[in-house]
Amino acid sequence: MGYKIVFFDIDGTLINEHKEIPDDTVKAIAELKERGVEPVIATGRAPYFIKPLAEKLGIESFVCLNGAYVVYKGRPLYKREIEKGSLEALVKRAAEHDHGLVFEGEHAFFADKEDHPFIVESVNSLKVDQPGYNPEFWKTDGIYQVFLHCESQDEHLYADLHRELKLIRWHPQAMDVLPAGGSKAQGIAALLKELGLTPADAVAFGDGLNDKEMLEAVGFGVAMGNSHPELLPFADFVTTHVDEQGIRNGLVEAGLL
Repeated sequence: MGYKIVFFDIDGTLINEHKEIPDDTVKAIAELKERGVEPVIATGRAPYFIKPLAEKLGIESFVCLNGAYVVYKGRPLYKREIEKGSLEALVKRAAEHDHGLVFEGEHAFFADKEDHPFIVESVNSLKVDQPGYNPEFWKTDGIYQVFLHCESQDEHLYADLHRELKLIRWHPQAMDVLPAGGSKAQGIAALLKELGLTPADAVAFGDGLNDKEMLEAVGFGVAMGNSHPELLPFADFVTTHVDEQGIRNGLVEAGLL
């Protein structure tokens, strides 16, 4: 199979636990481009979180915010905002339990609490700037994703919101909140349609719980050796650890290097 496009998650896939890109990953992406195969970032991160990494790898296209915002060569081509009514219900519930929220828009992100310890810790783990403070941001701007800051024992408090919202844990103190049914796979489908490609033309690499749909949605899904155990059944191939030439070995298995 001559795959034409490869989607790469960031955290735990393109970068390691120290938020560094292994040198061999940089070389492997460069070789992939030389062979005429297009690399695309597919991440839960917002577009303003990934610019330095994308520039270092020479990647111009992104499926961001867990599929809710897609950019192809600098041009936005797909957007899916969370409905205001759903946001209002989430804001009300989080306030009842003093759970901090971070609202992610197209160009900026803001928290509804100042110096909330869970917000500080989770955002610091991404090695990005802390959000500004604007609890009304969700009312005035399009919101594509929210960070909900609560521990696992409190997840049940949001169970009745699942008809409208999808929650995925990515940190001990934080969850991604997406539109119901949202996933990276939706954004990938929009990009493939734009390019006239089919899922069979695509490969995807991931390591986390938010990568399940993505790995199933492409012709060849690769789970990193450091993946969450629950991701492995969704992969066609399990490569080595991100720091052990995981990207290169997966691309070799796919016949791309």
